[in-house]
Amino acid sequence: MKVLLPDTIELDLPLDTVVYAVGEPIPDEHTDAEVLVTWGNPAGPLADAARRLTKLRWVQSLAAGPDMVLAAGFAPDVVVTAGLGLHDHTVAEHTLALVLAAARRLNLLVRAQIGHRWAEELGGIQPAREPGSFRTLREANVVIWGFGGIAGTLAPLLAALGARVTGVARSAGTRHGFPVVTPDDLPSLLPGTDLLISILPATPETVRAVDARILSYLQPHAWVVNVGRGATLDEVALLNAVRSGRIAGAALDVFATEPLPAASGLWDEPNVIITPHAAGGRPIGAEQLIMENVAAYREGRPLRNPVSR
Repeated sequence: MKVLLPDTIELDLPLDTVVYAVGEPIPDEHTDAEVLVTWGNPAGPLADAARRLTKLRWVQSLAAGPDMVLAAGFAPDVVVTAGLGLHDHTVAEHTLALVLAAARRLNLLVRAQIGHRWAEELGGIQPAREPGSFRTLREANVVIWGFGGIAGTLAPLLAALGARVTGVARSAGTRHGFPVVTPDDLPSLLPGTDLLISILPATPETVRAVDARILSYLQPHAWVVNVGRGATLDEVALLNAVRSGRIAGAALDVFATEPLPAASGLWDEPNVIITPHAAGGRPIGAEQLIMENVAAYREGRPLRNPVSR
């Protein structure tokens, strides 16, 4: 069983492996591979692999959301598994950083520092709780839309700082010790929300799910954070909401087009925090996941994190 490993990550596996360059076509002598591991593969070479690897039986994506793999056009009988769980800690950590930056106005403080200006209005004596303003996680109402493994790691961190966390998922109930509602409940939930965090995957159902209608339910002091996929957020609607004061601001790590075009109006908004798809980037536990799935594959057992196609 030949396994192709990407050159974007160092993996030490006791297997018959070949390292390939993700930005180039798979060499002809390796198109007989049975397993392809992907990480950071551009769309073009990935689609080429889907056409030419005719003996391929399984693709292991190290991304939590394998939308690039699904769009590449692999044959229907090729099993696709995702990197769920590999990014829980890194994305949760980055999201917490964005949330705290928004609450403590680090975006404005950095701008003041660049201008050599002592931002007195953001320092000194401040109220413990300022009504109609998101300035602290203490007693803040936080909604996380897309309540999977990343949210399960993030929610306790937010709660430890005093936030009241509610999850949104396809089915209601309790997950990771937090209440979870369905998207149907958003119209009644969002008016009392200080912070909306989106960790939605990119699917046909989630395209621009965070749109003008959803934003209209939020109060003017609310912030939006997106660390899921750029396709799930209507950037035009968000920009209009921030510019008009309909919401207070946004912290974004993912975008519909990446890199974010220089002409995007998001760059110049003081209350929009931008990071360059930096939340993940380090799949923790990739080797263990691959080996677990290799063992299951060899034994004919179900693989971990299968993706419905």
